Amino acid sequence: MEIKIRQLGRCPFPPIWHQMRQFTEARTEDALDELWVLEHFPVFTQGQAGKSEHVLNVGDIPVVQTDRGGQITYHGPGQLVLYTLIDLHRLKTGVKAFVSFLEQSMIQLLSKYQISAHTKPGAPGVYIDGKKIGFLGLKVHKGRVYHGLALNINMDLEPFSRIHPCGYEHLQITQLADWVSGVEMNEVKEALLQQFLKDVETISSFPAAAGHFVIPA
Repeated sequence: MEIKIRQLGRCPFPPIWHQMRQFTEARTEDALDELWVLEHFPVFTQGQAGKSEHVLNVGDIPVVQTDRGGQITYHGPGQLVLYTLIDLHRLKTGVKAFVSFLEQSMIQLLSKYQISAHTKPGAPGVYIDGKKIGFLGLKVHKGRVYHGLALNINMDLEPFSRIHPCGYEHLQITQLADWVSGVEMNEVKEALLQQFLKDVETISSFPAAAGHFVIPA
């Protein structure tokens, strides 16, 4: 499966979001899927299910209402973002299985650092000892998905205290640097891309109705 990879560096959120929407709206059946790899300048993004009571004292960090699923979260420098502009029809899979696929990709990546991560029923994302490290938010338009995942690598976690992350008042947040010393963003970027590209060949064998996806170790 051929996928175009775009390394975008550090970007403000709004223009990238609008470009994802434009790409998804305009793409044809023959258009290559794309992975956009980047970091964001500080921003809170509110999902379609977001509630105002989960926004506390955001200070000078902007809040952007988006079209992805989920509640409010924070993006900032030191967090690895992978936007997955993927045709789910081409993969012959559904959004629930794709969510599980993204979670398992992050879990497999963390296992390379000897970290045992896990999911939580009813609370999408990836956790270490109950602390959230990996985040998911997707939008599907005509069978094509955009937005994607975010993985905390080495960042300032303080802004998460200004919100109820993902709509949970007492949710604790962690990052890879809390568990691995000397972690480098470029190293993790490459490892995540390799993990994703290795595993995405497998997902098409799962039916669209599947709600769970396990990547073979």
